[in-house]
Amino acid sequence: MIRPKNKLKYKSFYLIQVKTINYLYVFWYTNSKGGISMIVRPHYLDLLKTYRDVPLVKILAGIRRCGKSTILDMLQDDLIKSGVLADHIISMRYTSEDFDDGMTDKDMYNGIKEKMTDGKRYYLLLDEVQEITGWEKAVNSLLENADTDIYVTGSNSKLMSSEISTYLSGRYISIPVFTLSFAEYMEFKKASGRTPKELLAEYIRMGGFPIIALSNFDESAAYQIVEGIYNSVITSDITKRHNITKFDLFNRVVKYIVENVGKTFSANAIVKFLKSERRSLSVESVYNYLEWLEKAFVIYRCQRYDLQGKSVLKTQEKFYLADASLKYCMMGFNPKSVAAMLENIIYFELRRKGYEVYIGKNETKEIDFVAVRRDERIYVQVCRNLPEESDREIANLLEIKDHYPKYVVTLDELAAGNINGVKIVHLADFLLADGY
Repeated sequence: MIRPKNKLKYKSFYLIQVKTINYLYVFWYTNSKGGISMIVRPHYLDLLKTYRDVPLVKILAGIRRCGKSTILDMLQDDLIKSGVLADHIISMRYTSEDFDDGMTDKDMYNGIKEKMTDGKRYYLLLDEVQEITGWEKAVNSLLENADTDIYVTGSNSKLMSSEISTYLSGRYISIPVFTLSFAEYMEFKKASGRTPKELLAEYIRMGGFPIIALSNFDESAAYQIVEGIYNSVITSDITKRHNITKFDLFNRVVKYIVENVGKTFSANAIVKFLKSERRSLSVESVYNYLEWLEKAFVIYRCQRYDLQGKSVLKTQEKFYLADASLKYCMMGFNPKSVAAMLENIIYFELRRKGYEVYIGKNETKEIDFVAVRRDERIYVQVCRNLPEESDREIANLLEIKDHYPKYVVTLDELAAGNINGVKIVHLADFLLADGY
């Protein structure tokens, strides 16, 4: 039985906080008839349905508090609705709050096996498995030695270790989990009575962590909560795990990355910048910091693609933050930073839609995004306002001599149209489109 800790009144229902562990929130709502329902994220549920009963371990990976645990709850509900018996769904959560650090992969394996009382199929929903050293061995044994369909989640580098390749080679699929898309944000906020335009402005400022979307926090409170999420990632997934001793330098590198979202830079550029501040850090250390931030899903690397040479370049990459609110919680909201964060938002929307995303290099010109999905490709330029920025953005796209769709995405509400085959699209329309 659910025992609510807190109720937040909305127009036709109550939001109920049912679990709180170190900024982990799972929210349900009661409708006007008193029934309890979950606010679902159908994109992930549909994806998991595609792989249901396929003999692969489904690994959902993303930054802490992006909603992975709730996706497993959604999956459990859907399994029961589809006729799976509740006692054949084994749901386990492996957080440090719930289990001793000394748990081994054998303990994990035996703990699950003893819950399997017959030879029929069991569905294993294993949350935050990276906390168990050697979890891959336990999961591999369960895949081989029992009739199971296995789903796991994780939030840090342990999940993405090379051990996966050793024990689960060719037997898993990784499903990235991101914070809320704008379409999901609107669904979470549909009872608020606000217009899509109002919600888009809020989404740009507040980001997409589910706890923020499901509440009416003011800006200050929202950023304080996001800062708590960020600190838990830095503390649990990076500084402790990698024994970072130069914590001030590490924080300065993070701040540099945050300040330069949407700009190309290199590890050497960071070292030179630190030197200008009379600080010393090796290029190797910078590479390590970037790798650890990536493996904790705080930042995502976007490589450059040479449209002439048709090759991925290894220099002058860009990095995007897992959520725009991570920048604002560290540096405050500044309207001047919105342009860069629009890129951040569009990058993740393309990733959610299954594209591989690159920065385009066309001789000396830059294309904000080249997005590739199987035999499809689209080009996207991002600019906050038209017409001041439009000529350059459109000209860069027109120099690409192929017939793939080309877009300029903007916040200008009067700019929609088509210029020589380049589509001018408002940000909201681009984010809500089913396809391009």
